[in-house]
Amino acid sequence: MKVHYDDEVDALYLSLGDQAPDGVIEIAEGVNLDTTADGKICGIEILRASDRLNLDTILSYTLELDQGISKKKAA
Repeated sequence: MKVHYDDEVDALYLSLGDQAPDGVIEIAEGVNLDTTADGKICGIEILRASDRLNLDTILSYTLELDQGISKKKAA
Protein backbone atom coordinates (compact mmCIF):
# COMPACT_ATOMS: atom_id res chain seq x y z
CA MET A 1 0.00 0.00 0.00
CA LYS A 2 1.26 3.47 -0.85
CA VAL A 3 -0.01 6.70 0.70
CA HIS A 4 0.16 10.05 -1.07
CA TYR A 5 -1.02 13.36 0.34
CA ASP A 6 -1.36 16.50 -1.80
CA ASP A 7 -1.44 19.44 0.58
CA GLU A 8 -2.29 21.93 -2.19
CA VAL A 9 -5.71 20.33 -2.69
CA ASP A 10 -5.94 18.56 0.72
CA ALA A 11 -6.42 15.13 -0.85
CA LEU A 12 -5.16 11.78 0.44
CA TYR A 13 -4.79 8.80 -1.88
CA LEU A 14 -4.24 5.22 -0.74
CA SER A 15 -2.98 3.03 -3.56
CA LEU A 16 -3.79 -0.61 -2.82
CA GLY A 17 -1.82 -2.22 -5.63
CA ASP A 18 -0.27 -1.78 -9.02
CA GLN A 19 -3.42 -2.15 -11.10
CA ALA A 20 -4.64 0.92 -12.97
CA PRO A 21 -8.14 2.11 -12.05
CA ASP A 22 -10.91 1.66 -14.59
CA GLY A 23 -13.80 3.20 -12.66
CA VAL A 24 -14.76 5.18 -9.56
CA ILE A 25 -17.43 4.58 -6.92
CA GLU A 26 -18.34 7.48 -4.65
CA ILE A 27 -19.16 5.97 -1.25
CA ALA A 28 -19.62 9.32 0.53
CA GLU A 29 -19.21 12.96 -0.39
CA GLY A 30 -15.48 13.37 -1.04
CA VAL A 31 -14.62 9.68 -0.54
CA ASN A 32 -14.08 7.65 -3.69
CA LEU A 33 -13.04 4.07 -4.40
CA ASP A 34 -11.04 3.44 -7.55
CA THR A 35 -11.89 0.08 -9.06
CA THR A 36 -10.42 -2.17 -11.73
CA ALA A 37 -12.36 -3.51 -14.70
CA ASP A 38 -13.11 -6.70 -12.75
CA GLY A 39 -14.47 -4.77 -9.75
CA LYS A 40 -11.52 -4.93 -7.36
CA ILE A 41 -10.70 -1.88 -5.23
CA CYS A 42 -7.28 -0.53 -6.21
CA GLY A 43 -7.31 2.88 -4.51
CA ILE A 44 -9.10 5.17 -2.08
CA GLU A 45 -9.28 8.94 -2.51
CA ILE A 46 -10.25 11.18 0.38
CA LEU A 47 -10.90 14.84 -0.35
CA ARG A 48 -10.69 17.46 2.43
CA ALA A 49 -8.53 14.89 4.16
CA SER A 50 -7.30 17.18 6.95
CA ASP A 51 -10.92 17.71 8.04
CA ARG A 52 -11.64 13.96 8.11
CA LEU A 53 -8.43 12.39 9.41
CA ASN A 54 -5.53 13.01 11.72
CA LEU A 55 -2.90 13.33 9.00
CA ASP A 56 -0.03 13.09 11.47
CA THR A 57 -1.14 9.57 12.28
CA ILE A 58 -1.86 8.31 8.78
CA LEU A 59 1.27 9.83 7.25
CA SER A 60 3.58 8.31 9.86
CA TYR A 61 4.70 4.73 9.64
CA THR A 62 6.78 2.11 11.37
CA LEU A 63 8.84 -0.56 9.72
CA GLU A 64 9.15 -3.87 11.49
CA LEU A 65 12.00 -5.99 10.21
CA ASP A 66 12.46 -9.69 10.68
CA GLN A 67 15.28 -10.05 13.21
CA GLY A 68 16.62 -13.06 11.31
CA ILE A 69 17.33 -10.94 8.24
CA SER A 70 19.81 -8.71 10.06
CA LYS A 71 21.76 -11.57 11.65
CA LYS A 72 24.26 -13.46 9.50
CA LYS A 73 26.13 -16.53 10.59
CA ALA A 74 29.88 -16.26 10.44
CA ALA A 75 31.41 -18.76 8.02
